Amino acid sequence: MEQGFHSVKNEAIDKLSPTKVLSPQQNDLKQAIRAFCLAHRQDEHAVFLIEGDAGTGKSIVLNSIFNEIQSLSRQKEKKSPFYGMQNYLVVNHPEMMKLYKNISEQFSYLKKKDFERPTTFINRMRKAGKTADILFIDEAHLLLTRSDKYNHFEQDNHLEELIQLSRITVIVFDEKQVLKFKSCWNRELLQKLVGSYPVQTYHLTQQFRVQAHADVQDWISAFCHKIIQPMPAKQTFDFRFFDDAQSLYDFLCSRNAEYGLSRMLATYDYPYRLDGQDHFIQEGRFYLRWDRSKPDEKLPWAERPDTIDEVGSVYTVQGFDLNYVGLILGPSVLYDAATDGVRIDTRRYEDGAAFAGREGLADPEWVKEQIMLNAINVLMTRAVHGLYIYAHDPALRCKLMEIQAERNKVKGGRIAASRV
Repeated sequence: MEQGFHSVKNEAIDKLSPTKVLSPQQNDLKQAIRAFCLAHRQDEHAVFLIEGDAGTGKSIVLNSIFNEIQSLSRQKEKKSPFYGMQNYLVVNHPEMMKLYKNISEQFSYLKKKDFERPTTFINRMRKAGKTADILFIDEAHLLLTRSDKYNHFEQDNHLEELIQLSRITVIVFDEKQVLKFKSCWNRELLQKLVGSYPVQTYHLTQQFRVQAHADVQDWISAFCHKIIQPMPAKQTFDFRFFDDAQSLYDFLCSRNAEYGLSRMLATYDYPYRLDGQDHFIQEGRFYLRWDRSKPDEKLPWAERPDTIDEVGSVYTVQGFDLNYVGLILGPSVLYDAATDGVRIDTRRYEDGAAFAGREGLADPEWVKEQIMLNAINVLMTRAVHGLYIYAHDPALRCKLMEIQAERNKVKGGRIAASRV
């Protein structure tokens, strides 16, 4: 593993460790889930919903309470109301699944079979005629909202099936991280599926990943609503724009050498196929391959040292922290002179699988744009200590460099004034 001042504390396996100390708000949520599970353990079905923006620690709390309940369920003596319960955790994300299974190796009360992908879990439980006592679902916004026979899911909705297969369902959900037509979640659909059961909702608000002032988080949020705000003030969080992708990458590599866990990411605007071949992103002098598909690798992509030589997609980094991120906004992300903001060209998006299965969508073009903006939000909220951005579109690149120059000019003027 890479060495550096920040690298150890940001390893995902440590971040999600059940021994991690929780914040007061996170601990309050954990106790609320515990109380809910006890209060509804005789119900036919009940749902606890965890919400919050990226980086608020939803998965940390989920894994912490799952580990506590699993430990209590497998005690040698019957001292807990959780004793003997059959509980599972599912996540529809292969990189996150690697992480959970790696964590399971550290604790004797956990088994690898406690963690499954949702389709595998549904098919296995249906075939065996069994149900779970408590089912924990991470990244529920990645669950399928339609059948996917190619991947052996023949029912209509993952979440609907999972609730039916569990007495109590604990769900992590963020509709701003929906990335595909076949996982096209919104508030109305979620409420329709859970509204007939006892439901408790808890919304986490404290940001733990992006160690920046509120103006950086506000800038990212505005950009993902197609608004370009003035450049945030200089601060400990290193936020800057580059007019050359290779210069960005060179700088990121120096950060990686010093601190570790620094990676290049890009919007899905460059061709990529799962054909066993390397596929490259080129921006001027910059020429680097997309992330290689290695499902048999034990470590997730974000934590393998060799991936400093690759560009990650939204699918490889969703749910993970990085110390520093270099982000390429590809050809689909454009400057709109009429609004002085952002324009999204859905025709330039290369992720064809994201837009497969438009049946039943009232406004597919609007959903396409929202999916692409969601992806940008995910990519921009991976960095703990610094975010560096390069834009393919010359007009957008010019606009970003302009607001950066204005910020630097204002800062320089203030310094000069203080010396008078």
